Amino acid sequence: MAIEQYTESLTLSEMKCKIGKNDFGYVYPQGDVADVDKINNLLKIAGGKPKDCPIDFYDSESAGKAKPEFIITFDKDINTIIVVECKNTVNRHRSNDFGHPSMFAVDGVLYYAKFLKNEYNVIAVAISGTKKETMKVDTFYWAQNQEYYTELKKAKDIILEPENYLKLVNGEKLQKEYSLEDIRNTALEMHDTLREIKVSEKHKPIFIAGVLIALEDKSFSEEYSKYTTFDSVMFNLNRAIETTLDKSNIKKDKIENIKSAFKIIGSNEKLKHIPLGHRNSITWYIEQLEMKIKPMMNYADASLDALGVFYHEFVKYSGGDGKGLGIVLTPQHLTEFMCEVAGVNRNSKVVDICCGSGSFLISAMSKMFRNANETDILRIKREGLYGVELDVELFTLAIANMIIRRDGKSNIYHGDCFDKGIKQELKEKNINIGLINPPYSQTDKAELEFVENMLDILVPGGIGVAVVPMSCAIGTKFKKIRERLMKNNKLKAVFSMPDDIFYPTGTNTCVMVWEAHTPHDFNEETFFGYYKNDGFIKRKKLGRIDAYNKWKEIENEWINLYKNRDIKVGLTARKCVTCEDEWLCEAYMETDYSTLSQKDFEITVRDYIAYLVKRGDVNG
Repeated sequence: MAIEQYTESLTLSEMKCKIGKNDFGYVYPQGDVADVDKINNLLKIAGGKPKDCPIDFYDSESAGKAKPEFIITFDKDINTIIVVECKNTVNRHRSNDFGHPSMFAVDGVLYYAKFLKNEYNVIAVAISGTKKETMKVDTFYWAQNQEYYTELKKAKDIILEPENYLKLVNGEKLQKEYSLEDIRNTALEMHDTLREIKVSEKHKPIFIAGVLIALEDKSFSEEYSKYTTFDSVMFNLNRAIETTLDKSNIKKDKIENIKSAFKIIGSNEKLKHIPLGHRNSITWYIEQLEMKIKPMMNYADASLDALGVFYHEFVKYSGGDGKGLGIVLTPQHLTEFMCEVAGVNRNSKVVDICCGSGSFLISAMSKMFRNANETDILRIKREGLYGVELDVELFTLAIANMIIRRDGKSNIYHGDCFDKGIKQELKEKNINIGLINPPYSQTDKAELEFVENMLDILVPGGIGVAVVPMSCAIGTKFKKIRERLMKNNKLKAVFSMPDDIFYPTGTNTCVMVWEAHTPHDFNEETFFGYYKNDGFIKRKKLGRIDAYNKWKEIENEWINLYKNRDIKVGLTARKCVTCEDEWLCEAYMETDYSTLSQKDFEITVRDYIAYLVKRGDVNG
């Protein structure tokens, strides 16, 4: 395969499209547009690319027909097309005067565009190189019958999906399906560059969240790439943050905290002296977040905390897994499972008193929007979701998450969830569902005290679902808290979760389901689930993923067993328990011996022998 075809394959892969018919329209390769007469005729007029041809020269004497790598048409906009030109090396990306069409990608794509624009609005994309991390990309827009083209600087060195190119030129919000690979690559790149210019770990999350908040201001989003000085970018960035937060009713002191952090970033001497538009400049960071991360947050069906995942990946490169900064991301499939267990629907009011970057609230919002009409959606955004976060950096990420998802009013409190004032305010909201993943051994409060606090906020009969360390379910620990919990609330269910669900952190966890302000009846059975196999597997560089698409089927079984309170040997049990008993399925379920194999016995014997060797109990 010729090496330029690697560039073509990379282009199609990044655009997430294929040769031929696609959902958005059609991709034609090598000028093969015989069934579109208008385009075909224009390519014939252009002829083969000449070696030398000034950009403003139209009298082509080249024989044959122009053959750009790709021409892309749209079903919903028949007057706009994309033309793509590829080169196999970045050394052949662009010339100084754009006058050498056959030699350079930019020159070539503009050569095609100047003929095609006689009948179409043309988005011209030049792509050079065969590796994603080193490729060069320039994008231009040449409106129909206009004399001059416009460079789309925001798409510098970024390949977009075809529909996002259309959104970009029309000033609409870009949307992109979630991609862990894209998040990881962007996080690594931004981490390395911020480290080079000495931005502190403390200021990184505020920097990221602040830029995303500023991009919600339409004026700033449209104009930032046109500012000519570093000071003008920073001034307008701060103003956009203030404008957006004012609209979201964020308290003035919190707005000032974020702006103060940006003043520190704005005084960074290294960042100041990087020319705007260049890699690592302030506008480069803004473009990276706008074009690569924000579209995932804008995605219509997104229930995933893309910003939380991005920051989780981001801090991993700082020399740890993020725990030191309070980042222990709750996996998406776990947040969605807990929302399902809690019975979240369009009429719910949901709180997370340790909301972090907002993962539970995002999953809950997505579930609440299902089967909701426009009136319901407005009410949900205005008064359906509440969060509390003590850490200022995570608080900033959380409000950015909610603002970007147009929650209407960002009901995120910055403070201690045990604060009497915050608790009283939340109690007055008549919240009926609580979701929580409390800090593990990071505060002077035990995990079950956070659960108790959450339940106290809920209305009588409200449902609280918490993922906590398994030690919380052992009768020998937290006796007084467990006693208080059962005195005031009913333990409906406990699920033992996969051992490595929080991989790479190693805490074994369980999910508890409580009914608030309903004393536990010791004669009523609690439901227990041994939900250890979620179908996820560990993959290098990707963590735990649902590689074989097993999760949905497994989740449905787990939910149905819980709702029907069915006993399934080896998976579920029911038992009357007190505050002194163990609250784990392992203590009460029957073993399903039918699943055992010869291999299981071999593994057990090997493990036991290894244990004896380690103790020195094996005699030669």
